[in-house]
Parts: sequence; C-alpha cells; structure tokens
Amino acid sequence: MNYDIKDINFAEQGKQRMEWAARFMPVLADIKNRFKKEKPLKGLRISACLHVTSETANLMETIKEGGARVTLTASNPLSTQDDIAAALVKFHEIPVFSINGEDNETYYRHINQALDNKPHITMDDGADLVSTIHSQRKELLKDIIGGTEETTTGVIRLKSMAAQKVLNYPIIAVNDANTKHLFDNRYGTGQSTIDGILRSTNILLAGTNFVVSGYGWCGRGVATRARGAGAKVIICEVDPLRALEAVMDGFQVMPLIKASEIGDIFVTVTGDKNVISEEHFNKMKDGAIVANAGHFNVEIDIPALNKISKEKRNIKKLVEEFTLGNGRKIFLLAEGRLLNLSAAEGHPASVMDMSFANQALSVVYLSEEGKGLMKKVYPVPKEIDEDIALRKLRSMNIQIDSLTEEQKSYLAGWEEGT
Repeated sequence: MNYDIKDINFAEQGKQRMEWAARFMPVLADIKNRFKKEKPLKGLRISACLHVTSETANLMETIKEGGARVTLTASNPLSTQDDIAAALVKFHEIPVFSINGEDNETYYRHINQALDNKPHITMDDGADLVSTIHSQRKELLKDIIGGTEETTTGVIRLKSMAAQKVLNYPIIAVNDANTKHLFDNRYGTGQSTIDGILRSTNILLAGTNFVVSGYGWCGRGVATRARGAGAKVIICEVDPLRALEAVMDGFQVMPLIKASEIGDIFVTVTGDKNVISEEHFNKMKDGAIVANAGHFNVEIDIPALNKISKEKRNIKKLVEEFTLGNGRKIFLLAEGRLLNLSAAEGHPASVMDMSFANQALSVVYLSEEGKGLMKKVYPVPKEIDEDIALRKLRSMNIQIDSLTEEQKSYLAGWEEGT
C-alpha cells in the first residue's frame, strides 16, 4: 500500500483518539453499521481531500465499510493530525498522503497521489481535488460520477465553475445542508476558533475588543463565543442584511478600517481574499493579534504585512511577531491558515457527526443517482437532511411531536381560511 505520512509509530495514539471521537458520533456509527451489512459503495473508488482529524478518520472508516476503496489527503497543510494519519494506514489500511506542516509543493503532490486512485467520487473540503482534476488531471473525468463539498469556500468556488459552464461533474454541497452549516459552521467554528486563539496565545478574552470580519454562520459562531468569554465584539460586513442582523443581535458594526484602530484581536471568516490588508495593518495598535478562520490563508494579506515589517520572528509556536517600521508589533497566528485546525483540534466530534453523516449519505446518493445529474452544484436531498436531524435527536434521547393528518391537510390547503 502506497502512503506518505510522518511516522507509522504514532498509530496507537491515533487509534485511541479515533475511539474517543467515535463516542460522540452516534449518527455516523448508525450509518457505519448499515454500511457493513449493505455495502452500498462496493466497487467504488473514492478520493477524499479533507482535514485529517479523528472525526474524519471515522468517516473514512465508514466509507470503507461501505465497500469503497478510499484514499485520503489533507485539505490544509497545518490541519493534519499525524497520529490519525498513522492509525488509518496501520489499522484500517487506508492510504493517507498527509504530513502536518508540509510545504505547498508537497501538499499538491499529495493531492495528486490521492487522485491516482482514479476516483469515481471525490470528497472535498475547499474544492482542491476538483480544481486539480479540471486543471491538471482531466484524464480522470471520464470515470467520475460526482463529488461532495464540505465547506463554504469550496461551494463558492464550485458554484462559480458551474455558472461559467466549466464544471464537468455534479457536486453535492454538503456545506449547505441544514444539519451541517447550522451546527458545524456556527457551533463548531465558534468553539474551535476560540480554542485555537487560547491555545496559541493564552490571552484573556474578557474586556478585549474582538473584531470579526464576516457575519455568515461561521462568523456568528465566533462572535457569539467571543462575547460569551467577555469580549466586546465588533462585526465588519459588506452585506447590509447580515450587518443589520449583527446590529439586532447586539453587536457593534463598523467598517474594518475604523475597527482597525481599536481592535485587540481580529478574526477573518469571509471566504474572500485580502480582507485585512496593508491599510488595516497601518491603523492597528501595538500588540494586535490577527487570525483567520476561513478556509484559505488569502483572507489576510500576508505579503503586505511582510512588506511593511522591518523584522519578523516566531515568538512561540504558531505565533509570528511582525515589527513594523514605527516599532509597533502585530502578531499573526498559524501563518494565517485555518486557525481552529492549525492551532486547535478542529470542531467537536458531536457536530462533525452530522456533517460527516451528510458526507456518507451523499456519497451513496451520488452512487445511485449521479449519472443522471447535470453538471452543477446540488443541495443535499431534503430527506437526507431531515433523517440526520431525527437520528441526532434520537441519539440524545429527545422526542418531538408530529403533525396529525388534519394539520397536514390544513397546512397544504387554502380553502379553510380562518
């Protein structure tokens, strides 16, 4: 078996961490048990580009139990948990191509090695597999049935490809499932981003001016958790509706250039590039901390920060100190990469349970229906979304009401009136 990981001797620790995560992933466990019996993915080749974490490992185990031949590579150079990669290779015989801290060249070499699996289905977190296939590995397109996409940034890229008529196979936007973005993006990103800030800096959030750029579901989660820790949260937005929501939710809202003068901590969660740029760095006060919780590190204009700095050093792990020409210091966390996975362990397993249940069931849907789909981005089927929500509630021993036939008829009609 071909693979490229840091050290196979880390496997036992990774196995234990996989077991710990599995305890909080009952919905995925139900699906895995079904997959063991039914083998709905038998004969399929699947290449996955996801964060190599304990939660992802449980998804990979589930996909393999379904009968697929799966390979895994990382969707971020700093998000790989090397012990998890080792455990997947040693105990589950799943080829993994991923090493924490790998350079850009190695990152894309690993993507190509995962694609050497000649996939029928791709599983992406950021659309790097799709981008590589369409730009460098077009020979693979003839065998591909479809793909899934895990994150907001990837969905944006793929919808752009579909709009330009260059997307060559259908994609299920797992990110857009209600049981994904309402929980994973909001609660998962919120908690894990704060976790990453605290692990890398050990600062006290209470009383700080905490600036969040972007008030989508991820931004809402970060803002809410920061406020819960006692920070004074400022929201910066370009969308008037989201800005208005932030105001109504009780946050300060202002342009980023104004927030730059008073912020202590800055977190970008937009999916766009150069959100924090040179003009903002020049306004920041001494000691400002800058981090990114969006998928790619382009949200912070790091080349501009390097240009205006006279000195740079690693002051502690995952904390770079930039000294500007006037002596002010700005601290960049985790090289501007996805903070919650680079400096922490990513989202809690209990929310990834729903996200990865969507991944697993969407792959089955593609295996059955993919050949009849158009080359565009599709939502997760409503019945899958609702089934996962019900499974999750059952796992929490929570029951809910159901509509009577009379109530269903009333909601479906118009004749009865008041």
